[in-house]
Amino acid sequence: MHSAAILVGSGVTLAVLLLFAALGELIAEQAGTLNISVEAMMLAGAYAAGAAAHAAGSPAAGVPAGIAAGAAVAFVQANLSHRARLDQFVVGLVLVILVQGVTSFLIGTTNLAAVPSAGNIRIPGLASVPVVGGALFNQPWPFYAIYLLLPAVGWGLYRTRWGLELRASGENPRAARVSGVNVGRRRRGAIYLCGLLSGYAGAFLTIGIVGAVSEGMTAGSGYIAIAAVLLGGWSVRGTVIACAVFGAVQGAAVALPSLGVTVNSQLLTAAPYLVVLALTPLIARRRSQPAALGLPM
Repeated sequence: MHSAAILVGSGVTLAVLLLFAALGELIAEQAGTLNISVEAMMLAGAYAAGAAAHAAGSPAAGVPAGIAAGAAVAFVQANLSHRARLDQFVVGLVLVILVQGVTSFLIGTTNLAAVPSAGNIRIPGLASVPVVGGALFNQPWPFYAIYLLLPAVGWGLYRTRWGLELRASGENPRAARVSGVNVGRRRRGAIYLCGLLSGYAGAFLTIGIVGAVSEGMTAGSGYIAIAAVLLGGWSVRGTVIACAVFGAVQGAAVALPSLGVTVNSQLLTAAPYLVVLALTPLIARRRSQPAALGLPM
């Protein structure tokens, strides 16, 4: 039972990490933008959160710093791709390379091998449920934002005028403009939200999971978050399920060695990406992607 709880706990924590960024990417893609820079937003958020928490001596300082760093990357992405009309994919790829280089340089000049970590908050009663209780209700405090974020994203996308205009911008931007929707504003705003949530994901990684900052610490999590949106059929529910699958695989890769299970380390590292490749054929069967996804306005 203890081993099962460890596996479930690792899986849930990593699934929620992916989910913060994936929900932001879902919003961006519903607006018709293919935001490759999620990895850059997460990495910038992770570094900024660690640096701020270290400087202030408090993990609470890391959250706004991480969010701000993610938002800064989003500002560049949104305005280059939807004001200057540069290719969305190229801008995102350049930002990933740039942020990787900048954070690698900064990490080499500062000592962030240990930063203040967020303490766990235990929800009485619920945390005592066998196997899943601790995984869901005994977590670092940044984790609990997911319980508010999930219904908020679902409600915002499908129950508000903002969500209707945003989805119209991703389905048929010409028709949306005729109806009075400012498509550029909606798309830029969607990328800003993606930056905020991805920066929060990076902060959660640093102060809620790792407690340190290291080079390339996101390890491709931003790309997996993008894959989760695609494999989830561009829906909130599907994205949650996809993140749960990827989180379970990553959690097993982290937890199995600590449980004394001997598995090839290279295979464990590659496992999440092998799952992405294995599930990729499912994407071809989806017909629910926004019709104007990745297309210029």
